[in-house]
Amino acid sequence: MKKICFHLAHPAHYHLFKNIIKALQVDNNVLITYNDKDVLKYLLENDREYNFKFVKIDSLRKSNSILSLSSEFVQKEFGLYKVLKKERPDLIVGTSIIIAHIGKLLGIKSIIVNEDDFDVVYNSVRIGYPFANNILSPACCRTLHFESKSITYSGYHELAYLTPEFFQPNLNNIIELTSNNVSKYFIIRFSALAAHHDVGKSGISSEIAEKIISLLSQYGRVYISSEKDLPKRFAKYRISIDPLKIHDALNFSFLYIGDSQTMAAEAAVLGVPSIRFNDFVGKLSYLEELEHKYGLTYGIKTSEPEKLFQKIDELLSMPNLKEEWQKRRMKMLADKIDVTAFMVWFIENYPESVKVMKENPEYQERFK
Repeated sequence: MKKICFHLAHPAHYHLFKNIIKALQVDNNVLITYNDKDVLKYLLENDREYNFKFVKIDSLRKSNSILSLSSEFVQKEFGLYKVLKKERPDLIVGTSIIIAHIGKLLGIKSIIVNEDDFDVVYNSVRIGYPFANNILSPACCRTLHFESKSITYSGYHELAYLTPEFFQPNLNNIIELTSNNVSKYFIIRFSALAAHHDVGKSGISSEIAEKIISLLSQYGRVYISSEKDLPKRFAKYRISIDPLKIHDALNFSFLYIGDSQTMAAEAAVLGVPSIRFNDFVGKLSYLEELEHKYGLTYGIKTSEPEKLFQKIDELLSMPNLKEEWQKRRMKMLADKIDVTAFMVWFIENYPESVKVMKENPEYQERFK
């Protein structure tokens, strides 16, 4: 039996790890630590299907300045250090580089689970990855000079929780979105773009949002999901739904548009047409693969807003749009492994699993 700590830094990480943790808990002692980000605490406290135990790592951000981000980072490291010094797990797993630092300090092995190309988040990579024992990434990601530490697999983070095995969409969960005989609805997502790697990046402005809403409103109802405060004129569009049901809402939507990478990828793996509009377009390999190999999403740069409006018109005029995207989704799923089963095996058998994957990368095909 291993004692394993999973550190969660974002709501998406809860979804990424929840099925992996549930499987590992059968034969292992699992500790969950988390940072209070957006609705992460709510998910941990209210998801009765999983009913995990968890420990909050306190930190305080006063603004999105470099100084405030740095101060928050140090607070998170100190908070995690205090918990793990007491708990002494055998292994730490998470997406944040702080697990590598604390693991190194305490002599605990660490696995960073990453979906971004290393050059895109290089500030984190250069100060964190040298201290990690291993990094798990989709096979399409650029791993730079960390190839020796990297284990790659044929899949995406979103496939750990949005495959048919783990997610069965339920229309009854979103009845408030489809009242009054609404046949089509659309979701717009505003990301806070407040992480360290988001500094200097932009997404959907209020002016562009107004044009998107004007276009979509001709075809159905518009809902906005937002990490940040909304201008008053958009308040009536804010989606009012239990955060635990957001993937049901996304699944039954007709089209997703946003400046969030994660939600665009979630829509894509669900077979929902999605458009991402931000400064990361063209830089992240997993989204480029979902776009150019499988045709499930589209990326448009913020310098080309007219292309965004044209793409919306093009998709809305496409016959049998939903059916076509489901065909594309099935092709993608057929190519990929069961990410949850693979990660459970990899973590449970770590570090022997590293040797297996280095000697025979095709071993992962057993998890199809």
